[in-house]
Amino acid sequence: MAEPGSESVDVLVIGAGIVGLACAYEAVERGLSVAVVERDDRATGASIRNFGHACATAQSGPALGYGRAARVTWLRLAEAAGFWARRTGTLMVARHKDELAVLEEFSGLRGEEARMLTAEEVAGHAAFGPGVVGGAWLPQDLRVDPRESVPKIAEYLAARGVRFHWATTAQVIEPGRVQTGRGELRADRIVVATGHDVDRHFPGLAAEHGVQRCALRMLRVDNPTGRGIEPAVQTGFSMLRYGGFAECASLPALRDRLTGEHPDLIGIGLNLMFTQRPDGTLTIGDTHSYAGTHLPFNDEELDAAVLRETARLLGAERLTVRERWRGVYASAPEPFLNAEPAEGVRVAAVTAGVGMTTAFGFAQEVMAGVVGNRA
Repeated sequence: MAEPGSESVDVLVIGAGIVGLACAYEAVERGLSVAVVERDDRATGASIRNFGHACATAQSGPALGYGRAARVTWLRLAEAAGFWARRTGTLMVARHKDELAVLEEFSGLRGEEARMLTAEEVAGHAAFGPGVVGGAWLPQDLRVDPRESVPKIAEYLAARGVRFHWATTAQVIEPGRVQTGRGELRADRIVVATGHDVDRHFPGLAAEHGVQRCALRMLRVDNPTGRGIEPAVQTGFSMLRYGGFAECASLPALRDRLTGEHPDLIGIGLNLMFTQRPDGTLTIGDTHSYAGTHLPFNDEELDAAVLRETARLLGAERLTVRERWRGVYASAPEPFLNAEPAEGVRVAAVTAGVGMTTAFGFAQEVMAGVVGNRA
């Protein structure tokens, strides 16, 4: 690990999560010298606690463009850094006619990026419980293993000359310099990519943009079907959480039904979905709650709801839990924060829970603003 001191670089990135790594990558691609400061001795936050699902197709607005651009970088980096990434697609499972109506409308909006499936075709991808009436296939979406890809990207960037200062806290951030617990670092440009902890450094900026912490409950369980499941799998609850489906005039009817039938699940912000890990187990989830500061106590009913609904989706009597965890990400009314609170200091955060999907596209815009189009 490099020690701060008299080091000076073109770009200093604070935070080694996916947004920070993406900004560091974009700076290196422009031929700039880069250092990264990370308070932990490895990435442990939202960037490794997620589904590993780059679901660009279901986004809207800037997130859709960022997500499409990020696909290219993900595949390029996977080859260069030696981690698994694949265009597995997303399988949208419909268990009610109103869910099917939303998917039909959505496929019309996305064209070749979304194809309708019969119930039999859905069953060809994975085994589910009774009640599936059809679905949709989003073939362009990607999957990675976040526990593997994030550290591999850091190793790759280090091999390209990026100096990482692990277990190092940024204490004072000023134009041209960052004072850490281990010494001072100097840089022409500073990028603060600390996710939900932006309020630790710039509380006024966080308050101005309404940044909160979204806490999730997620689990890893044994696969009860015994079948390999390549795509990410999402459901009607997922359609309520992605901007692309919000463009569909048929969505309010689905929202009204799910709210009427499952007010408890809507109340906990359930996004019923799963991905399969390399060892065959399933990452399942997730719930959503919002606050500036969350209490440390975990409500067992949240996990119970995720387990119950996932078992029902898969047609299983029960699921065997291998791991449980809480994820936390930055959330705000606008999905991206790209601000300059001081000259030469840029704050960059994905504030919509889609960092894995959009970070590498978002970072292109952030770094273009930070250093221009220098290549």
